Amino acid sequence: MTTAAIPSSAPSSTWLVLLCASRFATSLSFMVYAGALVPAMQAWGMSAGEAGSIQTAFNIGYALSLVGSSWFADSLGAKRVFLWASWATALTGLAFAFFARSAESGLLLFALMGLTQGGTYAPSIMLVAQGVPTARRGAAVGWLLAAGSLGYFASIALAAWLAERFGYEAAFIACGMGPLLAALLATPGLRGRVNLVAGGGARRLRGAFRFLADRRSFLLTAGYTTHCWELLGMWAWLPAFLTASLSGSGDGGAGVRGLWIAAAIHLSGFLSSLLMGRASDRLGRRAVLVAMGLLGAACSFTIGWMDGMPLVLVLAVAALYGFSALGDSPVLSTAMTESVEPGSLGAALAVRSILGFGAGGAAPLAVGLVLDQAGGMGGPMGGSPWGWGFALLGVGGGLATVCALLLPADRPHRS
Repeated sequence: MTTAAIPSSAPSSTWLVLLCASRFATSLSFMVYAGALVPAMQAWGMSAGEAGSIQTAFNIGYALSLVGSSWFADSLGAKRVFLWASWATALTGLAFAFFARSAESGLLLFALMGLTQGGTYAPSIMLVAQGVPTARRGAAVGWLLAAGSLGYFASIALAAWLAERFGYEAAFIACGMGPLLAALLATPGLRGRVNLVAGGGARRLRGAFRFLADRRSFLLTAGYTTHCWELLGMWAWLPAFLTASLSGSGDGGAGVRGLWIAAAIHLSGFLSSLLMGRASDRLGRRAVLVAMGLLGAACSFTIGWMDGMPLVLVLAVAALYGFSALGDSPVLSTAMTESVEPGSLGAALAVRSILGFGAGGAAPLAVGLVLDQAGGMGGPMGGSPWGWGFALLGVGGGLATVCALLLPADRPHRS
């Protein structure tokens, strides 16, 4: 099923550009903790497991927010929910920026920011589904997620540089202003869009679970769940792994290291969102999902054992990792909008979100515990601890590949 485009008094390109700009600004705070992780660990005296628990708290809050916002987007309208969540994230982003100064306050405030920030994700995808035809929807969703990846790049680069030069506090404050900018961009940008409201709650409840009886929708949901395990775990720990690998390279200091790390992970993700969304319009959703799943799993099982290898090789694999782990995101989301009735899309995304981000929320903690068990971040930093940690994420990539292979064959969309 597909959703029809919604009439709007605003030019079609303008609202989408401002929506993508808002996504970029919101993402400036998403990776701030990962970017400043090592200095924050030292300042707060945390073990790897404790550090991972803060990211896990954010991911759990994000998952809950995804569920609530997706569900209410059907009955209240995606536009309304998106704007409410944008302003709520602006408030919690400022609170984290100025008041997270210990492990306890960091966990609480970062969890609150996740609890509001997740509300901007699914409604933004629904807005694209409502306003862009199927033949171009993969590319449009790709642009939206690419804007987020560009924000992640800016967030990690800025946070890593500021945290080492001026302290993690400066990193939190600078990146924490992003959600406020996002709300200021989104409010006028969506003014001309219609706020589409679906049917009653009972219908949405039936639709939320009925879609799981469909083979394609079920496999897309399972693939999304395992994809989130790999992606969110990688986002949380790959910056720390690269920081350790770059620390003895004499590369020019914190600012250069932050840029290398951010470019390897998130500029590659930016490119993959742009290219893979468009590729799925031309080649079909299934083909792209299989290719990205295989490549992501291979990177997960490889990169952790590469500590001590030539720096160029490590960064190349990290860039490939960032490309593959995010490349299936726009395709999974686009395919879901085509598989579920428009009036039940929000409810279906709610079910998908609690499964996906529930799994993804546990991944950083699981990897942290493996690192502690295998030698810890305070140990010799040999390949073994990191290798086992990232291999745990690779299980998710492998399962995502299996789900993609089991999808029914699809045909490319023609404009």
